[in-house]
Amino acid sequence: MVQREAPGAQVLDNARAGAAFKKLIDPFRGELHAHCYRMLGSFHDAEDAVQETLVRAWRGLERLDDSGSIRPWLYKIATNRCLTMIERRGRRELPIDLGPGVLLTEAMWLEPYPDENLRGREGDPAASFAARERIELAFVAALQYLPASQRSVLILREVLGFSAVEVAGLLAVTVASVNSSLQRARKTLGRRTHDVSQQEALRALGDDGISRLAEQYSAAWEAGDVNAIVSMLTEDAKYSMPPLAVWYQGHDDITAFLLEKPLAMRWRFLPTHANGQLAFGTYMWDDEKNVYVSGGLDVLTIWGDKIAEVVSFLTADLTAFGLPKELAN
Repeated sequence: MVQREAPGAQVLDNARAGAAFKKLIDPFRGELHAHCYRMLGSFHDAEDAVQETLVRAWRGLERLDDSGSIRPWLYKIATNRCLTMIERRGRRELPIDLGPGVLLTEAMWLEPYPDENLRGREGDPAASFAARERIELAFVAALQYLPASQRSVLILREVLGFSAVEVAGLLAVTVASVNSSLQRARKTLGRRTHDVSQQEALRALGDDGISRLAEQYSAAWEAGDVNAIVSMLTEDAKYSMPPLAVWYQGHDDITAFLLEKPLAMRWRFLPTHANGQLAFGTYMWDDEKNVYVSGGLDVLTIWGDKIAEVVSFLTADLTAFGLPKELAN
């Protein structure tokens, strides 16, 4: 694994004095945030975890010697903070993952993640690609079903590239425990994720294919054309709308749902990206305001040239995805 150079005595001295702490930690802020999101399944919880991590890092700088690497140290603090938060808050869900007997009031919902937060280290395109691949909704949702210890091991080993020895040091466990946790995590994750990533699916579709699909999807919704919308879906496509627990699968169910309420309204769709996937800010007409107001963020899962799943995050803040809050007529 490529490590950044140790910060050096002078930089650490300045940081300890408060003059260069921001400069010292800024290169790691984005990747730490993505790490906390993978662990917690929540953009906002990740914000809290990163802030707490940086506060603890500031207070503990004297424990980092001049020859030490700051990146593993920051990940140790961040991971332990996330583990504590998981104990207190439980896991995040998507509606299609809810088991029988789960009450709506008990559910905590997975949140979408803005792609602009996914910055590969030092502008490396390969790192940016890997970051988007490892932030996909299906992957993050599957991570939530791993015990917290297995989740942390799998992310540190397979997403971030730390060695088994390094992870054992970060988590204060044995190497044998790390290897055992990783094996069990891989087995569980393999049952809950697809063989092909969204990054690979989108790359196969190509920029022209993605643009064409986005235009067709937007046009179908804005025209209220249910047949056109459904024709773009796979036969077993899923449609969900957290924080609503209900979800739909297959052409007939989705058609009936769309005709019942959504397509009785006027819509505008703006394309964006979330979790490394094609997404749309959705806007519905508000007669009282005389503008289109936010209707949520639709995150699409693409297989081939069809849409296999739509997760419509009804309460998403569209401004976090580079979109306006409202649209004029």
